[in-house]
Amino acid sequence: MNRAVIQTNKAPAAIGTYSQAVKIGNTVYLSGQIGLDPASMQLVDGIDAQIVQVFENLKAVIEESGATLQDIAKLNIFLTDLGHFALVNEMMARYFTQPYPARAAIGVASLPRGALVEMDGIVVTAS
Repeated sequence: MNRAVIQTNKAPAAIGTYSQAVKIGNTVYLSGQIGLDPASMQLVDGIDAQIVQVFENLKAVIEESGATLQDIAKLNIFLTDLGHFALVNEMMARYFTQPYPARAAIGVASLPRGALVEMDGIVVTAS
């Protein structure tokens, strides 16, 4: 199988031993994104800003792969406070239209760099 690493400066650089995404065939596997500003590599303040930044980071990586957010087949959302679930739904409605991707929302004790939200996913492209 043809395997390609996806990397863009429009999303935060990897802060560990991983790639922003890996494309195999017509499937793109997205690494987790937290609310890091790609220019400063600093976490943005507050849950609202972090959710937006995560979606913007995912969007940048997905677009680098030649796809769009609408091509996400599966989205995983990790929250340190499941009380923010409704806010994630509200923000997600700004980035997606029906049919929505399959999704999981999972409560976790902590995330890298003290982030409040992290998302990863799987994208299926036309080519």
